[in-house]
Amino acid sequence: MESPKQTLVTGAGGFIGSHLVEALVDQGQRVRALVHYNSRSDPGMLGELAGEHLRHVEIVSGDIRDPFLVRRAVQGCDCVFHLAALIGVPYSYVAPADYVAVNVVGTTHVLQACLDEGVARVVHVSTSEVYGSARRVPVDEEHPLQGQSPYAASKIGGEKLAEAFHRSFGCPVVVVRPFNAYGPRQSARALIPTVIAQVLDGGSIRLGALDPVRDFTFVRDTVAGLVAVGLSAGAVGEVVNLGSGRGTAVADIVRLVAQALGAGEVRVTEDAARLRPAASEVTRLIADSSLAHRLCGWEPMTSLEEGLATTIDWVRMHRDRFKAAVYAI
Repeated sequence: MESPKQTLVTGAGGFIGSHLVEALVDQGQRVRALVHYNSRSDPGMLGELAGEHLRHVEIVSGDIRDPFLVRRAVQGCDCVFHLAALIGVPYSYVAPADYVAVNVVGTTHVLQACLDEGVARVVHVSTSEVYGSARRVPVDEEHPLQGQSPYAASKIGGEKLAEAFHRSFGCPVVVVRPFNAYGPRQSARALIPTVIAQVLDGGSIRLGALDPVRDFTFVRDTVAGLVAVGLSAGAVGEVVNLGSGRGTAVADIVRLVAQALGAGEVRVTEDAARLRPAASEVTRLIADSSLAHRLCGWEPMTSLEEGLATTIDWVRMHRDRFKAAVYAI
């Protein structure tokens, strides 16, 4: 696909979304950024972007559960990156209907608007959580899907709608499944930022299960993959993984962060608020991203150690965002 004239990013105020907006502006694209409305006019993590970036961004506030708002946001765009979603597993146990409303119904609104407005490319951003606990590793795109949490089930639903719009109506959709992105701007609800903040605070660290293995991919590599795969001519109708191919246990993340900060051995205390129900825990996810490489030559460029160092620097500069009271969220 040629470089889009106007690109919409939904969920632009989020962790990955803000990095994507920044990368698209750096490529010279005109970006419309849809952020979730709030009464404070807070653009989320877009507020972290430098002024020279924001001058090239049209910020629109709204909610993807409103089909009329979504239609207006899509108008005039020839490419849409759809990232807006309720994220995180723990809250999905509390409010599963909200996850369906946003991640399934909201996604339907985005797909319908893109179809009706003749958008040339729709990049639907899903998650590796749709695989559940891996039956084999590394996990390729043919691996069975399993909804081990309401969050995962809602993302499977969104994916299947994207597939249906492509097969039924010819909507030019690409589905991308990022594995565990991490890096600057990620909130304390995520593993790596909360480990860094707690090690900086000293004392024992409160976490959930230490055994699960994840494929941690630096956010700028994830974003480079979203753009490269999403705009690849051969990617329409495909589902594509984005991950490093390296599996790291939660316990090893604690060790690596402590080592990078010179903290020595740290004590970890189990936090019941961070434990998933036993049958809902995803024990192992490691990506096979060979399809992304074949389609567009994408591969991650940042080692886990390099990415952790960059993330540590960012958390140090934003310590006010990582108060002890929010570690269990």
